[in-house]
Amino acid sequence: MRTKHIFFAILFLILFSGCKGKDPIEVPPTPPPFAKGADVSWVTQMESNGKLFYNAAGTPTECMTLLKSLGMNSIRLRVWVNPTDGWCNAQDMLAKAIRANNLGMRIMIDFHYSDSWADPLKQKKPAAWSTLSFADLKTAVAHHTTEVMDSLKNKGITPEWVQVGNETGNGMLWEDGKAATNMANYAALNNAGYDAVKAVFPKAKVIVHVQNGNDNGLFRWLFDGLAANGGKWDVIGMSLYPSPTNWNVMDDACLTNMSDMISRYGKEVMICEVGMSWDSPGSAFNFLTDIINKTISIPNGKGLGVFYWEPECNNNWNSYSLGAFDNSGRPTAALNAFN
Repeated sequence: MRTKHIFFAILFLILFSGCKGKDPIEVPPTPPPFAKGADVSWVTQMESNGKLFYNAAGTPTECMTLLKSLGMNSIRLRVWVNPTDGWCNAQDMLAKAIRANNLGMRIMIDFHYSDSWADPLKQKKPAAWSTLSFADLKTAVAHHTTEVMDSLKNKGITPEWVQVGNETGNGMLWEDGKAATNMANYAALNNAGYDAVKAVFPKAKVIVHVQNGNDNGLFRWLFDGLAANGGKWDVIGMSLYPSPTNWNVMDDACLTNMSDMISRYGKEVMICEVGMSWDSPGSAFNFLTDIINKTISIPNGKGLGVFYWEPECNNNWNSYSLGAFDNSGRPTAALNAFN
């Protein structure tokens, strides 16, 4: 027994002397798991129209619960300022966020800063903001962002990611914030949203989301412009919508672009939107498997995740054909990529 005590005493002295005068070893934090998610912002409207969702066995299943069973861990929700029919306003978004949060899903909020769709072809101001001065427009962005963030916080919901604008490859809130004509204005509007998010949720990652994730020239132009004008962002978000015949080429170009964005700006990247025709499930599965694996392969965990846009749709809903459910309301084989 005495020999054993001596052994441990010597071992302690060796370890202590080896550490003396040195800083303690820091263990890097474990990165969060890869985000595999979906934008399901249409779901409450679909439900109100009697749409049901079924698992592979044909059992009616709540949409988010069904997607979670297929391997998804995250939900993305858009928010419009004052839509005429009420869908996707702040209250509707909150109702869906509560459902996702109750399922333990991670949450991304997607601000369009419009009363309806904001995308590469249109970035229309909300009607209530249409005559504001530029200074007041920045205030309106900040106020709207804060109001939505506070509504989540009041329900105990913490979004992990927040987009300040949707597919803003040419800025937002046109004409004031059109990047091609006034990059400084776009940067200022972006920063109004960024600062408002951080004031409520300092740890939320703010995304600048741009269409055509395979177009490196577009991304360099926009983010160089933002950087030159003091623009703020934490994550570079991308959309990617290939066809069943060109997904290989587009995936390769997207990976090259993601790697360049990380190297050029030192930021993380994420695929915020993907989709392919619902009636090409085999090609969609191959595409999704490949882009997920490519994003995961980015060194140091800087490829954060992949989100499918409205997979619960088929062409029987609003004539949108790039979902991943069939006409019987069941998920196609495409979504097996998330498992």
